[in-house]
Amino acid sequence: MTHYSTVELEVTLNNVATVWLNRPDKNNAFNAQMIGELISVFRELRDDPSVRFMVLRGRGKHFSAGADLAWMQASAALDYQENLKDAHELGELMSLLHHLPFPTLAVVHGGAFGGAVGLASCCDIAVGTHDAIFSLSEVRIGLVPAVISPYVVKAIGQRATRRYALTAERFSGDCAQKIGLLAETYQSDELDRAVEQLTDALLLNSPQAMRVAKSLLERVGNGVLSPELRQCTEETIATVRVSSEGQEGLNAFLQKRKPSWV
Repeated sequence: MTHYSTVELEVTLNNVATVWLNRPDKNNAFNAQMIGELISVFRELRDDPSVRFMVLRGRGKHFSAGADLAWMQASAALDYQENLKDAHELGELMSLLHHLPFPTLAVVHGGAFGGAVGLASCCDIAVGTHDAIFSLSEVRIGLVPAVISPYVVKAIGQRATRRYALTAERFSGDCAQKIGLLAETYQSDELDRAVEQLTDALLLNSPQAMRVAKSLLERVGNGVLSPELRQCTEETIATVRVSSEGQEGLNAFLQKRKPSWV
């Protein structure tokens, strides 16, 4: 397994991967090295068929403070082409996270600013603490949340994105739940237990079925019906039913026993 400096990868015997943002002294702020290492770790996990799902967390007091100040200062001296290259790297990071083939869970505590809101938006599920603080803060320093914007809109909708991207207001974990960014919020001392419960729930499910369901739902999108989509859904369920895990799951249910993946 590759060693990383700004992120930490843990994989349990149950093949649950946890990726920790690991710059606690910098509040897990992004810099070029962290972006590059996150790209590397997400590619490593993407290419590992044994991974059942992934949890994304932050070490220290905060999930992530967004962009590192020193990195932003350095980028101010770059020309357009160099800035475009930086933006492409961040775009690759967000796209990889969004398209990972297995379920992803973001766990947010403390602050989640700028690009960190993008990370939470890219995950299939996000939970956090009541008192977590979010902000699309880019306009305060003359920038825009450009690369993360498609994922934020998918997570919270156009109306809420317009408000928070234009005002740069800070909003709480409870507010994030109301607008759809977080699925649930908890007291700080309850967060780890909640993650354990979600992990236990996901471990009950067929690894293959979760991957197929995620891929299918990406294709379904906003649910606009078409003959092609209908055909896709019919072919998907037929394929899954005759697969080894589909047969195992059906037989285990009928025989009132646990399936092999539990």
